[in-house]
Amino acid sequence: MNQNVCDESIFSSIYQKWGKALFNFSRYKTQDSDKANDLVQEAFIALWDHCKDVSPEKAKSYLYTVANRKFLNEVAHLKVVQKHQSETLAGVSQEDPEFLMEHQEFETKLKKAIEALPEGQKTAFLMNRIDQMTYSEIASALDISVKAVEKRMHLALKTLRAEIEELKGR
Repeated sequence: MNQNVCDESIFSSIYQKWGKALFNFSRYKTQDSDKANDLVQEAFIALWDHCKDVSPEKAKSYLYTVANRKFLNEVAHLKVVQKHQSETLAGVSQEDPEFLMEHQEFETKLKKAIEALPEGQKTAFLMNRIDQMTYSEIASALDISVKAVEKRMHLALKTLRAEIEELKGR
């Protein structure tokens, strides 16, 4: 007797056996319970639609493959959307002279504020934010403790935040 996933009792037993595990797998991938539920539902719909082609022994593999592919397709779609949005925003900012002027003024004032920082704070800040160095790398390069780097960064950021708030107030 050739068992078929199209048999409702077999389909139901597959759901009972793999539904929760597939949900957990999908939730791990998406970090979102609603999206995970959608992926599980879509995978089981695809299994039902192709039930004649999938044996009960292959159902688990089929479900995970479908859920994973749908997840990857969604990620690829989001990347395209984000790329389009960033290109659109870039186009708008290049055409809006008021935005460009405000942005340029802000950058100039921020550079002046960084230059006005005490030398130790400015050095630590630039090494961290421009050179992408960790606090321990900065400490080693400057021959100071990590705590000293933390203190310098805290004071630099505090000063720069105050400058930015002052710029917003104008």
